[in-house]
Amino acid sequence: MSISLSSLSLLPLWISMAQIQQGGPDEKEKTTALKDLLSRIDLDELMKKDEPPLDFPDTLEGFEYAFNEKGQLRHIKTGEPFVFNYREDLHRWNQKRYEALGEIITKYVYDLLEKDCNLKKIAIPVDATENEPKSFIFMSEDALTNPHKLMVLIHGSGVVRAGQWARRLIINEDLDSGTQIPFIKRAMDEGYGVIVMNPNENYIEVEKPKIHIQSSSDSSDEPAEKRERKDKISKETKKRHDFYEKYRNPQREKEMMQLYIRENGSPEEHAIYVWDHFIAQSAAENVFFVAHSYGGLAFVELMIQREADVKSKVTAVALTDSVHNVWHQEAGKTIREWMRENCCNWVSSSEPLDTSVESMLPDCPRVSAEYYSALAPGDAGGLPEPQA
Repeated sequence: MSISLSSLSLLPLWISMAQIQQGGPDEKEKTTALKDLLSRIDLDELMKKDEPPLDFPDTLEGFEYAFNEKGQLRHIKTGEPFVFNYREDLHRWNQKRYEALGEIITKYVYDLLEKDCNLKKIAIPVDATENEPKSFIFMSEDALTNPHKLMVLIHGSGVVRAGQWARRLIINEDLDSGTQIPFIKRAMDEGYGVIVMNPNENYIEVEKPKIHIQSSSDSSDEPAEKRERKDKISKETKKRHDFYEKYRNPQREKEMMQLYIRENGSPEEHAIYVWDHFIAQSAAENVFFVAHSYGGLAFVELMIQREADVKSKVTAVALTDSVHNVWHQEAGKTIREWMRENCCNWVSSSEPLDTSVESMLPDCPRVSAEYYSALAPGDAGGLPEPQA
């Protein structure tokens, strides 16, 4: 087993504690203090000291990657696919690099939705003030005015955002496999209006403000000796805190706080909001949903909250590896009956496409998508090719 230089820096503490434990009862207080210090030092966090800085490019070109004519992500110089283990034995750093690339790809897909698919980016809440947190969805020009057909796309949970099915498929396979773009183009070619939901964009992150503690010396009513003693304790506390922080957070990553978006603080809230403010207001006689993974759960929750309205406008729902559960979500009998008639769930299976797959829940038919999902939960799985 190898020991890093960071781990060696703790040896004096361990040796000191061993020596103290050999002493008498009067050394117990020091032993307790050292044990407390060691218990608060996270060795995983300590390993950060060996990492290069978490400073990554903010463009694909900076990463030296680009999408080729087949929509595959390739290294500009070598033509090789993306390599996760860019630095050996630095998994956390490699993961942070992967996440930084993922954020760039999210913006790249947003750009494709506007420029390649001719969708409009619509800010929500629709009545948001200038300073409050906002999200957005994408819509085709005729989404609200098309009198015949409207297609609504909902992705799964995790890091994916509007226009994506799976970030990992975009990076490791191609844009057609991991984005909703083939579905959007097919729908528009066949005369559908299109709305692309963005159910994971629930909050914005801002840097947590630093808390400035007023010095006790400002309390002029206290005796000078008491103020000096308090100041000394405060300085010693700060010194211990800084010592611990040096090990806990050597990269000095910013501490962030989340500001949730009004009426869009969860995928379920988002689905209801988009329904109320856009889909319900659309002219389309027939609304169709394609919902993947957690998107299926969000749709079922929408149906529970807006049952009569959904039944009056929605013609059919295509689910893919949906994680909804009609029992846990307490969907009523009339909803379950409607789902059996109007929904179908294509699931990971080695069976031929559209072969019936047994289900333990009495909600909607499950059929084979003729593929296995190779992705972990949170990044969503792949999808079958769009069907007519």
